[in-house]
Amino acid sequence: MTHQRRILHCLRAPVGGLFRHVRDLVKAQANAGHSVGIICDSGSGGASARQALAGLDPYCALGIGRIAMSRHIGLRDISATRAVRRLAIEANAQILHGHGAKGGAYARLAAAVMKKGGHKIFACYTPHGGSLHYDRASIAGCIFHTLEKLLAPLTDILVFESQYSAGLYEIKVAPFPCEVAVAPNGLWPEEFKAVKPSRDAADFLFVGELRHLKGVDILLNALAGMRQKEKATARIVGSGPDEAEFQRMAQQLQLGASVTFTGAMPAREAFALGRCIVLPSRAESFPYIVLEAAAARIPMILTHVGGIPEIVAKTGMDLVPPGDTAALIVQMENFLDDPAGYADRAGILQKTVSERYQAPQMAKTILDSYERLFERTTSANERS
Repeated sequence: MTHQRRILHCLRAPVGGLFRHVRDLVKAQANAGHSVGIICDSGSGGASARQALAGLDPYCALGIGRIAMSRHIGLRDISATRAVRRLAIEANAQILHGHGAKGGAYARLAAAVMKKGGHKIFACYTPHGGSLHYDRASIAGCIFHTLEKLLAPLTDILVFESQYSAGLYEIKVAPFPCEVAVAPNGLWPEEFKAVKPSRDAADFLFVGELRHLKGVDILLNALAGMRQKEKATARIVGSGPDEAEFQRMAQQLQLGASVTFTGAMPAREAFALGRCIVLPSRAESFPYIVLEAAAARIPMILTHVGGIPEIVAKTGMDLVPPGDTAALIVQMENFLDDPAGYADRAGILQKTVSERYQAPQMAKTILDSYERLFERTTSANERS
């Protein structure tokens, strides 16, 4: 028997891969007959976020609540948690699913208070990397991992988008305190269409948030160190907190007109701007940009981080060690010498991703995990 559930998704910033995951999940859950809603930060994402959320409005029977959510830990988190709890009560939510460190904290804290007040609600949490990216030896890592340990007992189910993230949680936080599901990110069938490079496409393309974690500085150093640097060109697509620093770095490395910063744009639109995507990330979770570029059949050079090895498993792709500029240079020069070989591997990866990573399957896995919670509670009530 299929039950219709009332599901609220809580996240901070409605941007990037995390939001793409929530967006796909909301659509799939609504199409399956469930009542769904979103709670997110009121000050993040600008006009593009407002437009994206407006597009989700037809799927959100429980509404889209935008409240103030601070990026950093502080006293304002108390008011944000109260606001999440209020919206969850108004929606009569049965499932409060938090995404990312902030969304996960608000969802679990709000659900815990609601349970004490007699509400029947489950708290689910998907880290999406987040606090798991921090080194355990760092001050930030100690703080965030300690907070994760304190929140673990408030979690009814952990949902990970990769086996890598699940393993990282066990190592950095604690043995799983509850039921666990692994639901890899996925794409919709209509996304599997090749994108051809434009006539003025650069040799290399980066698409993503411009911050240190994504390794744009490593890419710039690699471009400067290539034997063919006078001929090689690159486009950097995205925006972020370290954008100005990367632009200054490109000038200091005397890369000149060979590197162009375009600002942010939709990924599929950006794909035509380069012949080979380079993602020199220092850390990742299970990046949508890799899935999307694979679906578009674009050659890629990727680092061996996060869930990327799971995505490219058994496709013959060689991954670059994170932070290894010399190894990245080798791969980039190999592409310039043999673009056909990289194109062949892109075709293999497109087929592999289409077989393994579909959005409907991702949504079904998560919905099934919700239902196990309800079934377990029903069984326990019947026994008592």
